[in-house]
Amino acid sequence: MSKNVTIVLALGVGVALGVAVGGRLMNPAEAQAPPTSFSAVPGAIGAQDISGPYDVQQGWPKNLTTLPGHDKWTYGGARGIFAESPNRVFLLGGGELPAMPRPQARLLTDVGPNVQFPIAGFPWRNANTASPPGAGGSRQDPAQGMNLWRGARAPFRELGVDARWHHSIIVVDAQGNFIEDWTQWDNKFKRPHAVYISPYDAQKHVWIVDDHTHAIYKFTNDGKQLVQTIGTPDVPGADGTHFNRPTFMAWLPDGTFYVADGYNGTRVAKFDANGKFLLDFGKPGDPGKETRPEYMNNVHGVAVDVETRRVFVNDRDNNRIQIFDENGKYLSEWKINVRTSRLHFVQIGDDRKLVTFDRNTHKMLKYDLEGRLIYAWGTLGDFPGTLWGVHGMSTDQEGNFYVAEVDAGRFQKFRPRAGANPATLIGKPVYSAWR
Repeated sequence: MSKNVTIVLALGVGVALGVAVGGRLMNPAEAQAPPTSFSAVPGAIGAQDISGPYDVQQGWPKNLTTLPGHDKWTYGGARGIFAESPNRVFLLGGGELPAMPRPQARLLTDVGPNVQFPIAGFPWRNANTASPPGAGGSRQDPAQGMNLWRGARAPFRELGVDARWHHSIIVVDAQGNFIEDWTQWDNKFKRPHAVYISPYDAQKHVWIVDDHTHAIYKFTNDGKQLVQTIGTPDVPGADGTHFNRPTFMAWLPDGTFYVADGYNGTRVAKFDANGKFLLDFGKPGDPGKETRPEYMNNVHGVAVDVETRRVFVNDRDNNRIQIFDENGKYLSEWKINVRTSRLHFVQIGDDRKLVTFDRNTHKMLKYDLEGRLIYAWGTLGDFPGTLWGVHGMSTDQEGNFYVAEVDAGRFQKFRPRAGANPATLIGKPVYSAWR
């Protein structure tokens, strides 16, 4: 038998009996099976996973324009969010901006040929830069915040016209209705950055981190009383009684907590359950270039793995996560392999997975604690379910997921999709003293 005939017979047998894959024969039915689905909902037809394993709850929360006297005002930069329960969610914002319809697209002939604004489907107003104060970036001086916001040349921005400082803290229910108004504390803040309730505090005190006053404020759960201030308001520093633009917090099960300090600071500070300073760690680094352990720039996030008590620090300007033991001993790190990344926070839920958001790629990112990517989702746009500048996030007891988008100037609520792969969902919060 000729060589060519042998090859033809072999191919015929392969078609009749199956196709060899990975050292085994696959029968014809297997050979025609659909490929593995990469959707967050396995087998979903026509999926794009724009909002990953979630569906957005449209119309949540209600717009500020629905409040009496607010028909001309809407949310400014949305900086923080915390879900005490599905029916009590704290929204932390940067004042209010004029409620304006999306502009009609027009050619900007004074800029260049064929330059058009706004681009279809893209956001058109950056609520973060439009909201007071300025000096929001790394190593900027909060004392110049309002001057920078007003601008360097006429026409200057004016409070009451281009923005107003109102409604820093709002509480809404599961349908997005306004149920509490904490405007009595508006004048306490300059740039409120994050809001929390410790999972180990049975009294459920509410904590507000304000980076421009260099302080952290602890309120009763109903917001009627300020019970503690940590840091010296309006005085920057780097010791047991001073911060330099703190950003985020994280707790250990014994109630001790860590403060990421911060936009201008280069350290993490640790306090006991009563707010007594214990220690700090971190050294000033070379922004954007640092590779040495313990050196940091823009400490923009901190999270704790309660099982190992390891502390994960977002060394944002150096594109890495540094990992320490509970007393600040350097253990390891992992780089974010996007140049340049701009991580906004780090959080670890009850599934012991780390979640963050990259402001440059507009994606929610879920990693294991060794830095291996598990799932990512997110698309830049101005329609519900897209993401632009997620600066704060939270989950509730039912697995609903909430975001505060500082650039978009909005808050969003997402519900898990039916049949979603649990590995793609963001973990629920760790609870101990309350649920």
